[in-house]
Amino acid sequence: MCRWLAYSGTPVLLETILYRPEHSLIDQSLHSKMGVETTNGDGFGVGWYGPDSGDGTPAVVREIGPAWSNRNLREIAGHVRSPLFFAHIRASTGSAVQQTNSHPFRHGRWMWMHNGAIADFHRMRRDLALSVDPQLFLDIEGSTDSEMMFYLALTLGLEEDPPGAVARMVGLVERTGHAHGVEYPVQMTVAVTDGERLWAFRYSSQGDSRSLFYSTRVETLRSLHPDLGFLREVSDETRLIVSEPLGDMPGAWNKVPESTYGVVQPGGDDIVHFAPQAA
Repeated sequence: MCRWLAYSGTPVLLETILYRPEHSLIDQSLHSKMGVETTNGDGFGVGWYGPDSGDGTPAVVREIGPAWSNRNLREIAGHVRSPLFFAHIRASTGSAVQQTNSHPFRHGRWMWMHNGAIADFHRMRRDLALSVDPQLFLDIEGSTDSEMMFYLALTLGLEEDPPGAVARMVGLVERTGHAHGVEYPVQMTVAVTDGERLWAFRYSSQGDSRSLFYSTRVETLRSLHPDLGFLREVSDETRLIVSEPLGDMPGAWNKVPESTYGVVQPGGDDIVHFAPQAA
């Protein structure tokens, strides 16, 4: 499937997170330890918010080749500084390897990325597509289940109530899957943001979701590792959410519990139980 990371906090160069850690996302594109596949080379993407985006929309760069050898990504990462960014490396679950199928996906100020799959998506794709708001449907560019999930969530109120909209989206996909004889329709870890807050979801119909971790609070890490200069440079509210840890620093990573979502926001984070809802 895929690997991804989401960063929120003190503005940093993208390369600080994408390239420098021992088991960085770039390393994971060749040597994933917890993914279904070791190699994630079917495209990549980065999306970031910056001070010069007057309308609040993120910049998004997506490619079809592997991240490990892309010179443009290396160049961008060494020059772009952002307080909130997404990065994703893709291992296709069946849909075409093309630019419009690489993550993250963007709609207005919103970004979305996904690891997992809708089981037997080809069997229920038509029914799900008909559930997307007709005006939103015009903006779907690719053929992935991930992008379909995003536009279903937008249809079901993502901009007003992100956790509720994702719960209703999952409920709709599960109901549609069951109608087509699919026992366990949903497998997902999802990150979504409006540029100010960040939500991350871990859920699967079978109760056996793909891996997801969040970083320990910075003030705790400073006390554990006082010699690390990076920790002195970032704020207490800096957070990372990752498909798999970026290294083996003791005390740095915490597993996101099954069937939960977390929200990273100014003033305090939270982890909440997640369950599908009727759409």
